[in-house]
Amino acid sequence: MLECVQKMNATTMLSDEYRYRILKLLETDPEISQRELAKVLGISLGRTNYCLKALIARGLVKAGNFKNSSNRSAYAYYLTPKGLDEKARITIAFLKAKMAEYEALKNEIEHLRMEAEKIQVER
Repeated sequence: MLECVQKMNATTMLSDEYRYRILKLLETDPEISQRELAKVLGISLGRTNYCLKALIARGLVKAGNFKNSSNRSAYAYYLTPKGLDEKARITIAFLKAKMAEYEALKNEIEHLRMEAEKIQVER
């Protein structure tokens, strides 16, 4: 049972949306801190750390040490070739999903517009 809950939490914690957003942000700014990443994503620092570790474990991201401007060690997160492929795959999937949402919303708006016109004619 615990294993099932852990798998479910892993799926929930690292959804395609977060995987895409994290990969996109890391590609743009490999030296972004986990704290900054958490703030941009609107999630906790712990969840951000968990997601990054999962991406590293899956071979999508590689972490490397570097010295930042305040002479403290920090990490730079680089997308691996596998990570770049995954980002491309997820981008296409998101585009398809967003296009479907757009079409559904457009149809709903048209339906509401026709309903509103019908109500005005009846008055």
